[in-house]
Amino acid sequence: MPRYAADRTLLAPLEDVWAFLAEPYNLPDWWPGMSGVEPDRRGLAPGARWKVLGPNEPTLFHKPDAAGTLLVLDVVPMSRIAFQVVAQRVDAELELREEEDGRTGVSLVVDAPFLAIRR
Repeated sequence: MPRYAADRTLLAPLEDVWAFLAEPYNLPDWWPGMSGVEPDRRGLAPGARWKVLGPNEPTLFHKPDAAGTLLVLDVVPMSRIAFQVVAQRVDAELELREEEDGRTGVSLVVDAPFLAIRR
């Protein structure tokens, strides 16, 4: 399965970045191809299962608002989030690191079939 990786530096302190990422309802704002999320009562915790909605418009391979499941695999507060989008067989690991001048380094590694990656 192909592996994709990206590194970025965000112009925000680690605490602010973590607060944004740890709120399940923000997922569609930072993960491509999602238009909504319904987290379970555990929120961002290992073993949590969230219902996720796909894009509002149809694509060649997906119906509009197609629903799926996101499984939270691991959470290390202020440092790491790992999850799987089950139906698309997408495994993602997001790591954060504090950098100078109040910035945050972010590394994302995604293992996914070629057609599962959308922009």
